[in-house]
Amino acid sequence: MAQCVQSVQEFIQDSFVPLVAALCSEEAERLTRRNNLSFAELVRPFCRLTSEVHMRDPNNQLHIIKNLKIAVNSIITHPPQPGAIRKLLHDVVSVSQPAEGLVANVITAGDYDLNISATTPWFESYRECFLQSMPASDHEFLNHYVACMLVVSSIEPDPVEQFLKLSQEQHRIQHSNEYSYPKWFIPNTLKYYVLLHDVSTGEEQRADSIYEEMKQRYGTQGCYLLKINSRVSNRGADEQIPDPWSQYLQKNTIQNQDSYEDYTVVSNKNTDHLISDGIDSEMKDGLSNNFKTHPLQLDHPSGSLDSTDYMKASTSLQDSKKSNSGTPHGACLTLTDHDRIRQFIQEFTFRGLLPHIEKTIRQLNDQLISRKGLSRSLFSATKKWFSGSKVPEKSINELKNTSGLLYPPEAPELQIRKMADLCFLVQHYELAYSCYHTAKKDFLNDQAMLYAAGALEMAAVSAFLQPGAPRPYPAHYMETAIQTYRDICKNMVLAERCVLLSAEILKSQSKYSEAAALLIRLTSEDSDLRSALLLEQAAHCFINMKSPMVRKFAFHMILAGHRFSKAGQKKHALRCYCQAMQVYKGKGWSLAEDHINFTIGRQSFTLRQLDNAVSAFRHILINDSKQPPAQQGAFLREYLYVYKNATQLSPDGPLPQLPLPYINSSATRVFFGHDRRPAEGEKQAATHVSLDQEYDSESSQQWKELEEQVVSVINKGTIPSNFQPTQFCLNRYSDNSKFPLAVIEEPITVEVSFRNPLKVPLLLTDLSLLWKFQPKDFSAKHDGETKEQGMCDEDMVGTEAIAEFLINSEETKVARLKLFPHQTGELHILGVVYNLGSVQGAVSLDGIDPSIGLQTGKFVSNGLSVRGRQDLEIQGPRLNNTKEEKTSIKYGPDRRLDPIITEEMPLLEVFFINFPTGLLCGEIRKAYVEFVNVSKRPLTALKVVSKHPEFFTFGGNTAVLTPLSPSASENCSAYKTVVTDPTSVRTALLSSASSADFGVGTGDSPEVIQVPLPDAVLLPGASVQLPMWLRGPDEEGVHEINFLFYYEGIKKHSKMCHRVLRHTAVICTSRSLHVRATVCRSNALGDEEGRGDNMLLFVDVENINTSETGVKEFHIVQVSSNSKHWKLQKSVNISGDKDTKVASRERAKLCFKAARCKNSEENYTFADIVFGNEQIISSASPCADFFFQSLSSEFKRTHVQSHTHASQRAVKQSFDETVRLIQRCSEVDLNIVVLWKAYVVEDSKQLILEGQHHVALNTVGKEAFSFPQKQELPETVLLKFFRPENALVPARPTPEQLSNLIKTSLHYPESFNHSFHQKSLCLVPVTLLLSNCSQAVVDVMIDLRHKPTSSEALEIHGSFTWLGQTQYKLQLKGEEVYSLQLKACFVHTGVYNLGTPRVFAKLVDQVTLFETSQQNSMPALIIINNI
Repeated sequence: MAQCVQSVQEFIQDSFVPLVAALCSEEAERLTRRNNLSFAELVRPFCRLTSEVHMRDPNNQLHIIKNLKIAVNSIITHPPQPGAIRKLLHDVVSVSQPAEGLVANVITAGDYDLNISATTPWFESYRECFLQSMPASDHEFLNHYVACMLVVSSIEPDPVEQFLKLSQEQHRIQHSNEYSYPKWFIPNTLKYYVLLHDVSTGEEQRADSIYEEMKQRYGTQGCYLLKINSRVSNRGADEQIPDPWSQYLQKNTIQNQDSYEDYTVVSNKNTDHLISDGIDSEMKDGLSNNFKTHPLQLDHPSGSLDSTDYMKASTSLQDSKKSNSGTPHGACLTLTDHDRIRQFIQEFTFRGLLPHIEKTIRQLNDQLISRKGLSRSLFSATKKWFSGSKVPEKSINELKNTSGLLYPPEAPELQIRKMADLCFLVQHYELAYSCYHTAKKDFLNDQAMLYAAGALEMAAVSAFLQPGAPRPYPAHYMETAIQTYRDICKNMVLAERCVLLSAEILKSQSKYSEAAALLIRLTSEDSDLRSALLLEQAAHCFINMKSPMVRKFAFHMILAGHRFSKAGQKKHALRCYCQAMQVYKGKGWSLAEDHINFTIGRQSFTLRQLDNAVSAFRHILINDSKQPPAQQGAFLREYLYVYKNATQLSPDGPLPQLPLPYINSSATRVFFGHDRRPAEGEKQAATHVSLDQEYDSESSQQWKELEEQVVSVINKGTIPSNFQPTQFCLNRYSDNSKFPLAVIEEPITVEVSFRNPLKVPLLLTDLSLLWKFQPKDFSAKHDGETKEQGMCDEDMVGTEAIAEFLINSEETKVARLKLFPHQTGELHILGVVYNLGSVQGAVSLDGIDPSIGLQTGKFVSNGLSVRGRQDLEIQGPRLNNTKEEKTSIKYGPDRRLDPIITEEMPLLEVFFINFPTGLLCGEIRKAYVEFVNVSKRPLTALKVVSKHPEFFTFGGNTAVLTPLSPSASENCSAYKTVVTDPTSVRTALLSSASSADFGVGTGDSPEVIQVPLPDAVLLPGASVQLPMWLRGPDEEGVHEINFLFYYEGIKKHSKMCHRVLRHTAVICTSRSLHVRATVCRSNALGDEEGRGDNMLLFVDVENINTSETGVKEFHIVQVSSNSKHWKLQKSVNISGDKDTKVASRERAKLCFKAARCKNSEENYTFADIVFGNEQIISSASPCADFFFQSLSSEFKRTHVQSHTHASQRAVKQSFDETVRLIQRCSEVDLNIVVLWKAYVVEDSKQLILEGQHHVALNTVGKEAFSFPQKQELPETVLLKFFRPENALVPARPTPEQLSNLIKTSLHYPESFNHSFHQKSLCLVPVTLLLSNCSQAVVDVMIDLRHKPTSSEALEIHGSFTWLGQTQYKLQLKGEEVYSLQLKACFVHTGVYNLGTPRVFAKLVDQVTLFETSQQNSMPALIIINNI
């Protein structure tokens, strides 16, 4: 139980006090009414004696009475109505509430820290009022009047006569059968005569004379002159007199019978169970029904929250009480009068009451002693003889089912009980216990169960109150008494008194468990108020135990709150639920938590505590609820209803925060710019960026690098310090540390991720963004005022609202909300604002999802919706750079919701026309690109950057100037072609072009390409279409090729310097041709122009296309060469076909003759060898574009490879120039372009595709490929450990390079006729041509002594002999050709190989000779014929 202000001894003593009746004349009552008090009320504050009182017990021992209190009540002849008592108790509890600002006790029990009010003043008030209002009964005398005061005014004509009348009236009330109430202790009631004198108006001499007469008539012990109303009304009002009556009058004790006599129970259907404590049948039926549904069901299961009728009634009642208590009491009394009244009560008690009680006890004791003198049997016989009016004996079973016997007033057992009660009232507990014990035995013997229970109850209390505690508290007495009252006598009032006394005693002995069990046992359905109070006290018992039982405390608090609610005590119910909530909160008991929050919400709403109600319902909704959908829907509707009421109280206040739906703030994405246009027919818009694309960090990094690359080129190789990469879409992965830039008049789209945690749909209406804007003119210095969103601010920032947004049960859904900034400045997106509502009939039935069939714009709201907001609070990334950041938890800023609105910028849109999705490797396709300026500002400096510049071209500078030939346009060819002369077949057609015409070699990054806009400016609203040639990548597969279009405005801005547009092209390439080529030196020393420097080019073309693509065959239509130093001369083709066809898996071999160009240091020489009727001009767009791009990418690849050998290059620079010249001998800079057509059958139509492959030949004799070959690694590679050494490049050329220094050629007749009969020796002249291929001076040695070592060679070719010198030593200057005349001698006919001379060469300053590799290249066969 909770702590009490009084100790248990004080509580019991004050509960049982001597009762004194007061009977006043009308005039006396009028005198006291001047103070707004009756006589009984006048003396009540002074009824406790301030000093000890002495009296003698029957054994003449002095007995000391401490702190004695008496009760003076007006005589009321009608017993109080049960309804009036219930009403009084209800009001007493209702008025007593916890004090405002009272600091609650903090009890720590295990993991719980509970704030609990230590005291329960409402329970103490209820208990005091309950005990005082108990009607008197016949089986006990504690509530019977011991004495009666007769009060007469001194101003009456004949006060003595008036005393006589009052005395007769008292006698009539006590002794006539006309009145059964009140009850009197003994027949000879003490009468005490009080003369009331009004000092302010009455004559004091007359009062004194009357009092003298009274003393003579009634004795000095039996009368008293009380002077009151000394205060004169016209005295100063500033004099403050204390008011001791208010604390007593506020309790409205039952003794004010006049206000309750005509009281009837209100039978309103809403308040019936609130006022009456459940005795009428309607309430019982309601309770049983409620209990069947749910043990904790609220008292309004129908769901109406408007049952405030009773609250209004009780509020008005309390107001009237306050007004009553506000009237001054004792206004005519001075402090002297207070002392007189106190003195009067003392005199009455000392001289009248206590002597009377002492005398009565002696008389009763004498009777008891006389009874003890008789034998038990005789006494019993005498009792039976004299007690004629007693009910006859009954069987035990019958007795136990009744309240027992009814004794006549003069029965000896009642006399013992009467003496016990008197002793108890005057604190003589030992004697009282003895008498109660004796009476208990007699009553039990007689099976008078009601009397026995009363004796047991008081015996237990007396035993407890005995000083020195000679015997332990007999708790079993109380148990028996309670059981008897409740089960046999069916008297719950007496049982309740027993429980209240016993529980307080047990609590004082720290027997909290027994006390709790006792309190819980008396809870029943007949009184909700009593059950609530007792359950609350039981809960306090559990929490006050040595080991607090926290969960039991909470559970019983919930039960108490439920019963308080049924009793109409809404405030107490709310308090109980709130205290219990401390235990259940956050412990995973979600259903219990939901029930408590729901009840708190309802009770708070009923009490108009709307903020608390909203908070409670909010908790139900935001926790992960395990409730069924129907219950969640009910919770949501209740919340919306309460919330709507709360917002109506302050309609102009700030928008409150809504709990639903959940917002995942970190998943918020912000997109700057217009939505992407869809494709229109052949037009395909640039993919750019959209919110539908997933974030890819790798892709994002690539775009950033492309933008940095183009900015670097624009800024001449450096990136500005204030450069900020363009980010169109900001999310949790992007870098949000800087303020993003948005452009005026361009939308800002914010994607907010909502999650509905409930199992019922949520309907959001009028959903829009909440923002704050500070206008700033970035070109000026002054700033504007900060504006928050309002109706008048649409001219600053336009806000788009979503009319209806449905989120189904447990669904995560994103909403895209737009803002349209109309001014420059700083924008801060704060959150979202919307109306929250639910969908009518949203509960799914029979497993069918209710959201099926609900279309946008057709939702049926249940009419309840509330407007509120939710803030978007995004936490930035955790900082982890410095040591301080690593050791603490710090987060960086996330500014994705704080864009800066900059001045207007041009806006580019790009459309691709006839853009393919699939190509053959190397295929050339022509498309068109349309550039549109959709802004009001002109744009310039349009560039495109890509990691794959070899994929596309806009054409060189000559492309626009050279129109296409008619035949090319007829065949829809992407090339510039001219019709060829039939005579020029297989002969090279020459042209030249500069790499600068095609953007190569200008020093810029090859990835950054200038878009050839007319006049280099695109005006507002203008559009331009430019041709774009595409070439399929050489590697098959799916290729993602990123284009970044860069452009600027004419006017430079401080915030935004440029803009970019992204496009990702996805191209699927399939295999076509594979080209490999080899170049080797020709043995022929002279060419058409008489120069001895020419080469043979072997081209091997293989069709590696798979049949799935529908390609029938490839036609090689032209082979072109382009080089600064070499050119193709003619085709060496044995077959006479003009066209070269390559079917699937076929391979074609082509041979060409190449010669050195004359003077081509700057320009590239293009040589076309045509196999068809049309020449493709390889030096024009797009053929040359792709050639130069492949050249730059090849150069880039080799440059990267050679970059790793930086130290070696440094050594090379120190080489002897002659060594470098030798190395250049074996190098060749010849590039081959193979142009082809492919015939494709698609949908029974034949299409002609065209394309080109490039082969770069760098070294003589080394095979080159159109696509780098993949080197297959062996399955297992042995791990080798080695020490890296600085491998210096050797200072001498390699043997391969030296063997190519000298080119040799034998000139001789193919056949020689000789008559061996005439001359046996045949001499044939042979010329050996030696050509120095380098520009260095070379020593040459020719050795003719070489003989074939193998016998096979002798057999095949035969043997011959060179005549003359066997060895020659020559020195050849750079590029010198030397002719050496030799003679060969043959002895008989045959075929001979003249290629036997061995040629050695060395540099002038070198020692080692190297043999040339020319003689082994091809046999020099001669036929010797005999004639």
